[in-house]
Amino acid sequence: MMHFDFQVGDLDSAVADAVALGATLAESQPQENVRVLFDPAGHPFCLCFDG
Repeated sequence: MMHFDFQVGDLDSAVADAVALGATLAESQPQENVRVLFDPAGHPFCLCFDG
């Protein structure tokens, strides 16, 4: 299994879009500028904002 990190321009908007497409937010969030999510099949991925 691979883990993907995606750089995004707006973290809140990107999370909302991912959730609307079927992703779920992980309970544990390790960093303020990173959100860990799971795709519908349960594979983890991160959305990262680097201002």
